[in-house]
Amino acid sequence: MPAFLAVNVDSVEPEAGAPAPDRVLSGDPKFRTWNVEERDGGLYAGIWEATPGKWRIVYDEWEFCHILSGISVIAEDGGEARTVRAGDSFVLRPGFKGTWEVLETTRKEYVIRL
Repeated sequence: MPAFLAVNVDSVEPEAGAPAPDRVLSGDPKFRTWNVEERDGGLYAGIWEATPGKWRIVYDEWEFCHILSGISVIAEDGGEARTVRAGDSFVLRPGFKGTWEVLETTRKEYVIRL
């Protein structure tokens, strides 16, 4: 297996998903996830996309995100809301609790470490 892996979703079948119904605050958000890397020990990387809606999020994992397209608002409980759009990068740390609201269908690259 080569040590270089391009993040290319052309040959990866996306997984369909959605937030748990009890976490949805508005809309009918749907997810597509192209997981291109999955390693023992809980490391994942790929592309994630969500359609408009708002839901509660709770992070037990560490995640690096880079927004490729769309607009979302991420609000931490007790903190400020942050609008993210194409070109923005950020980390969500374990213990993050708040909301994710997709204003325009959003696609991101991600790396998750459990």
